[in-house]
Amino acid sequence: MRSSNPVFSRRGFSRDNGYAGFNAAPQAGGPAVGTQANPYAQGGNPYAQNPYAQQDLQQGAPPQAPVSTGRMTMDDVVMRSAMTLGTVTVGAILAWALLPVSSTSYGLAIGAALVAFVLAMVQSFKRTASPALILGYAAFEGVFLGVISEMYNSRWSGAPFQAVLGTMAVSGATLLVYKAGWVRVTARYARIGMTIAIAFVVVTAVNLLLVVFGVASDGGLRSMGPLGAIVGILAILIGAFFLTLDFKQIEDGIAYGAPKEEAWLAAFGLTMTLVWIYVEMLRLVAIFSGDD
Repeated sequence: MRSSNPVFSRRGFSRDNGYAGFNAAPQAGGPAVGTQANPYAQGGNPYAQNPYAQQDLQQGAPPQAPVSTGRMTMDDVVMRSAMTLGTVTVGAILAWALLPVSSTSYGLAIGAALVAFVLAMVQSFKRTASPALILGYAAFEGVFLGVISEMYNSRWSGAPFQAVLGTMAVSGATLLVYKAGWVRVTARYARIGMTIAIAFVVVTAVNLLLVVFGVASDGGLRSMGPLGAIVGILAILIGAFFLTLDFKQIEDGIAYGAPKEEAWLAAFGLTMTLVWIYVEMLRLVAIFSGDD
């Protein structure tokens, strides 16, 4: 199964990377484990070297990666995520403090966003994780977020702080729902969700073009009125959907012994998703705050 983020879908825990997907059939002569219980049924666990791996598969439980074997652990993911998100935060704080609201700072924000996009695309198409590219992306993304956050705060005081709290609430709630098993990340779930997400991106892009050429006024679907609020809520729900896919990819990568460097890709994917949610939350807070 492919994740929402380009980094996962290109290089992450997918069939192209030696992992099998949800629809894979059990290997001939191998243990007959259901594809829902074992998403990597085809070929079993390509990284497992311990003698208990096949026994674990027969019992329907994912094999656990041995300690100190160069495999990704949750500590690796947490540490890399902290470094990446910390870089975003530092970049945002510096941009807020050093770049006063002006047309110049707005231009710099757009430039930083474009550089971040290019770095993200380069990393997404690389076969290995590059910490320099990932942290570079985080730094430029932080500059962009710092400038637009200051702009929103200058008009809607406290909006960035509320957006941060909202992002934390959405992320925490999504993790709770995922860990409680209320949402099962299956191939069908991923296909339906990705179809909705792609449709949303396409419609949003078309709406942007209509606004740029003056066909749609007041932002069109992304206006600051009720319609914009509905679209913003949908965007946040799509971000939560992205998070469930990321959680599943990370969980499976750890359980099936993904290489340790994949933790950088996990951190990269999570950062992109959280930035998506924060930006949408910032707009939503502004809409509900009105023109005060």
